[in-house]
Amino acid sequence: QVQLVESGGGLVQAGDSLRLACAASGATLDSAAMGWFRQAPGKDRELVAGISRSGGITLYTDSVKGRFIISRDNAKNSVYLQLNSLKAEDTAVYYCAADFDRFRPGRATSDYEFWGQGTQVTVSA
Repeated sequence: QVQLVESGGGLVQAGDSLRLACAASGATLDSAAMGWFRQAPGKDRELVAGISRSGGITLYTDSVKGRFIISRDNAKNSVYLQLNSLKAEDTAVYYCAADFDRFRPGRATSDYEFWGQGTQVTVSA
């Protein structure tokens, strides 16, 4: 059974940075495209960033382009999301997700088979 565990969330001020990490057990992540999603209260879960199996292909939602960076270290079986220049509207629970069926990251929640429990990011204005 694949388990994903996120860490690194917290309460920060606008303009600050955070680094989220997603560690996996039960499978090797080099076989999976990975995604970071977020869900704010009352809103749908949305893709923030995705990365291909090899790490050579990344995608971002428009609102985080130039501020967030997704990366992976397959040797450590982990995926990361660097959050820079945080804004109040980035406040959400952030989830990592794994898709073992595709090489490239998908944009839909239905593309991913395994999910972590989420980590809260709160940005004060």
